[in-house]
Amino acid sequence: MPRWFNTAGPCNPATHYMLPASRRLPEVRRLIDQEGYFVVHAPRQAGKTTALLSLAQELTSAGHHLAVLVSMEVGAAFPNDIGAAELAILESWKDALETQLPPALRPPPFSEAPPGRKIGTALATWTRTAPKPLVVFLDEVDALRDDVLVSVLRQLRDGYRNRPKHFPTSLALIGLRDVRDYKVASDDREHLGTSSPFNIKVRSLTLRDFTADEVAELYSQHTSDTGQRFEPDALTLAFELTQGQPWLVNALAKVAVEELVSDISQPIRRADIGRAKAVLIERQETHLDSLAERLREPRIRAILEPMLAGTIPGALPPGDVRFAVDLGLIRMTEAGAFDVTNPIYREVVVRELAFPSRAVLPPVLSPSSEPEQPRGTACPLA
Repeated sequence: MPRWFNTAGPCNPATHYMLPASRRLPEVRRLIDQEGYFVVHAPRQAGKTTALLSLAQELTSAGHHLAVLVSMEVGAAFPNDIGAAELAILESWKDALETQLPPALRPPPFSEAPPGRKIGTALATWTRTAPKPLVVFLDEVDALRDDVLVSVLRQLRDGYRNRPKHFPTSLALIGLRDVRDYKVASDDREHLGTSSPFNIKVRSLTLRDFTADEVAELYSQHTSDTGQRFEPDALTLAFELTQGQPWLVNALAKVAVEELVSDISQPIRRADIGRAKAVLIERQETHLDSLAERLREPRIRAILEPMLAGTIPGALPPGDVRFAVDLGLIRMTEAGAFDVTNPIYREVVVRELAFPSRAVLPPVLSPSSEPEQPRGTACPLA
């Protein structure tokens, strides 16, 4: 079965072109060996689930740990009903563990416990019966909010002191945000604003984007499988437009090889990557639509609008700037200033912020815009 560029859900090496997921999280093994509780946060579709699921499988196969990745997302449907959220989460775990572990390594039926104790009790019971030190990666934790979020974090902190024999030896919270930006309703704020009640974490890690060499390495897998090559200037433009953001890297290639140049005897040229960029922006598929949704948040708009207008913004709360960085919307340049993370995001941001007048404005041109060349002719380098 041929492989393809994946733009939806975790990658599978049997069906998707992919790079070693743990390469971008080299510190995690050491934290696990040191029985650490930590946070992994990165923008949506940066490869977090793929990386930690792969690592869990590697740890279990190595035989020194029993490691799993389970999701907390279904609990988000019950923001103020702790017991209902916990039951939904544990049912989700049961299904996930049946796919990740053989019967001998699965936990016993989760013990009954009152609301506010079900998650902690389940982890404690499983740890005591596990044949190896238990490592748990909790995905989509920041989908939870309010009472349920605080309850889960407090249960984890309460159990932490009982590790490694009575609670997971190592545990990670995985999501878009660092703990301080988890959503919680209170009288004076919308976010925790602090690592408490998960002040047991030893590190907050983020997943870096691909390097230019890694983009070339990923695309070369398609060449190895099909014979269709990417010309050097196409690789250069792909990295320039995406700055290595994993979803964009895969999406550009997917459009180019499946829709624009499906004849594998023809190479992918620079102009094809430019056309693929235009297709992605016009469609505004899930990833870019999520980006547009972020622009409706006042604290994000307060950062991006003056940045794009070339004006100096007023005093911005450091937490808001850090939040925009964590979401992958802005980055620090070599000159020490902040800028939109990549040219594709910049174009989406401009279009969205100018939406009320966009219908009467000429199209936004980016440095990568260039006339399409007829196939079979030389493509001039920009």
